[in-house]
Amino acid sequence: MIYRSYTPAPPLAQFIERIWQCSDIPSFQPMRILPTGALELVINLREDEVRVYDSPQSDRCARYSGAVVAGPYTECLMIDPMQHAAIIGVHFKPGGAFPFLSAPADEVADMHLDLETLWGRTADDLREQLCAATFDQRFSLLEDMLVSRLRRAPERHGAVSSALTIFDQMDGEASVHDVACRIGLSQRRFIRVFAAEVGLTPKVYCRVRRFQKARGLVWKVEEPDWAQVAVDCGYFDQSHLIRDFQAFAGLSPVNYHRQSNQQVLPNHIPQPA
Repeated sequence: MIYRSYTPAPPLAQFIERIWQCSDIPSFQPMRILPTGALELVINLREDEVRVYDSPQSDRCARYSGAVVAGPYTECLMIDPMQHAAIIGVHFKPGGAFPFLSAPADEVADMHLDLETLWGRTADDLREQLCAATFDQRFSLLEDMLVSRLRRAPERHGAVSSALTIFDQMDGEASVHDVACRIGLSQRRFIRVFAAEVGLTPKVYCRVRRFQKARGLVWKVEEPDWAQVAVDCGYFDQSHLIRDFQAFAGLSPVNYHRQSNQQVLPNHIPQPA
């Protein structure tokens, strides 16, 4: 498998965690993609289609065009990597996709949306150019398109970036009420503007980020101390941690850890045969 990613230069660096591209994906079983609290732009360079499956055991899938915006999700997704042998994508920072969407981010929460719905004919033109380009040329083409979209971007609410900073500094453990008070908004108004830019309510966003912190602590650790992980991540107890793993990964913490040693892409977990 060929996988390459990088963080773009300013001004895109403020909004994007990485632009990535992969090809020659090995023929794994279906993959779980875990929620991150952020949105993803995905363009299939091999087939003009993206498929998302109902569950690891199901053959039923939702079909989208070859260029989509995904998430943010509050549960894992299932894909078949054999149908996505050449892919390029953009992993936005939390709240970072908002300037590029032409719609509130919470309108795409827990769903995929054809990029054409948001960008019109530009989405099809972009995919055609990327398919015709070389591996290295694609990064520049996609970056140029994102910069051009950013020039016409709607203004972001300053309270959202301040709240994201506070949540990250406190590992998602700050109360929504306290953060709203700190940034000078009513709780209701804060929830509304936060969801419009991030796609999730502050409470759900913090839950996803706490799960991601726990996931990161146990990845590549031979024998995790789950009780300590629960304490370090601010869970009430181990059962609380287990519930979040079941909700966001569809797996118990132990089963997640067992399968994570096969991980080949960020937040992608191959489903065992």
